[in-house]
Amino acid sequence: MSIVRMMTTRNVGKIDRVIRVLPTVAVAVAWYGGWITGWLAIGLAVIAGMLLLTSLLGSCSIYYMLGFSTCPVSGKARPYDR
Repeated sequence: MSIVRMMTTRNVGKIDRVIRVLPTVAVAVAWYGGWITGWLAIGLAVIAGMLLLTSLLGSCSIYYMLGFSTCPVSGKARPYDR
């Protein structure tokens, strides 16, 4: 299992991507509103950042390792991965 193949295989569908963005927005609003601070804010920001990154890239390494996909064209490499 190569890291390049893992990160270039689309396995996150559109609905899953939207669901991953929602906690990111919620954490940003909570931080901006002052409802979370300190280590809690940092920890939630790291998790939210990971969710946002997987949403933007369309690939999740945990999904890849488990052989799971929510993308209708799962398992297909992106065009620039040739």
